[in-house]
Amino acid sequence: MKRALMLSALIAGPALAAPVSVPLPPTAAGNAPQVVLTQPLGFPAQRLVPDSPVPAQWWRELGSDKLNVLVERANKASPDIATADALLRQARELARAAGGTRFPQIDASYQAVRARASGVISPPLADPNALLYTLHTAQVTVSYTPDVFGGIGAKIRSARAAATAQAARSQAARTTVIANLVQATVQNAALGEQIAATREAIAANREILDLTRRRTALGAMGASDIAAQETALATAEGTLPALERAQKHEQALIATYLGIAPGADLPPLPTLEELTLPATVPLGLPAQVVAARPDVRAAAAQMEGAAADVRSAMAARLPSITLSADYGGMANKFAEMFASGNPFWELLGGVSTPIFHAGSLLHEHHAAKAALEAAQAQYRSTALQAFADVSDSLTALKTDADTLEAAARGDRASAESLRFTRRQYELGAVGTYTLLPVAAARAQARATLVQARAARLNDTVALYQSLGGGAG
Repeated sequence: MKRALMLSALIAGPALAAPVSVPLPPTAAGNAPQVVLTQPLGFPAQRLVPDSPVPAQWWRELGSDKLNVLVERANKASPDIATADALLRQARELARAAGGTRFPQIDASYQAVRARASGVISPPLADPNALLYTLHTAQVTVSYTPDVFGGIGAKIRSARAAATAQAARSQAARTTVIANLVQATVQNAALGEQIAATREAIAANREILDLTRRRTALGAMGASDIAAQETALATAEGTLPALERAQKHEQALIATYLGIAPGADLPPLPTLEELTLPATVPLGLPAQVVAARPDVRAAAAQMEGAAADVRSAMAARLPSITLSADYGGMANKFAEMFASGNPFWELLGGVSTPIFHAGSLLHEHHAAKAALEAAQAQYRSTALQAFADVSDSLTALKTDADTLEAAARGDRASAESLRFTRRQYELGAVGTYTLLPVAAARAQARATLVQARAARLNDTVALYQSLGGGAG
């Protein structure tokens, strides 16, 4: 499927300039990439579905009610999401405020003055008390600036584009927080599995150490065997604190995404077994990626705003027309302001045009053009990065499946090898130096399997995110 994506930011106006066409970056042409995922031993396969959208609540595909609760809570309480939403409300209000400049402005005023005039301005026989007076003035002013050359409309479009960009950033912030939360939850579950496996390995090493000591007491082994097993036990025990520290770090991250202080009680977190790998994942085409990615849509909106700013800077160099009308009343007494003879009115019309500004308006116009070129380049870069993210995620899913396949075989083989070797060790057929590398290989194989399972889940989340995270 080949689609040409065209986005034009038109800044045309009467007697101004030709439309400015904003090109998109090149999109991948031809068929959608086909990725065949390996069927890992003992684990489900994944099937890529081309030309399919990302589910709006994609995290539910992992099949964990505990995870759904976490995401729902993050949506309501995450400081990052709250910040982005507040900035979105600000941008929308500014866009509405900019839209008001297109219409006439009406203002009302009232002024009361108590004054005493100088006697110099009065005849010599005048009553001096007459120089002390109160003057009430009330008036309504209507002003209007016709958008003859499109400058006002350009500013409105720029403000609306800024609001559109912020809406996309708000969606991106929400998607990022949710994706980070899900990945931290997966990593926490994987670390929990590794901690449990490490504790089992420590217990097994202690049993072997006890057996070694008994056999040494019987003269079947020497002190070197005890020292070697003690070393193996200490090594296993030394890996546990690092894993526990890493898990505490992931739990602290989860707390921040939920808007609570690290160390506070967390909602129940799912285990690795409670997280289901989605059987199917979407495979977005280039046009879908560009349309769905919040960062690409934000870059497109910035480009539109930059094009509108060029139009606005161009209009600032041309004449502007201002129309206004005043109506009011003036009297010594408040109730007589609009009595016969006291009302006043005036109609004003004016044209102003810049003559000499020492080149500032011209340079501002050139700066706006440069900003538009930068926005175009940034859009291309953002779109290309979106394609790269999708490519990386698809590659990761393919290699994750291969890695999990190898890890599953290694885990099964290491378990069998340790079982046989330990039985031989208990019967005295092999020594400590034969058992230790087998036990170490078993521990490494189990850790590798857990990491491979977690990587597969995390890279599935990364694919959802790279395709826009269900943003519409």
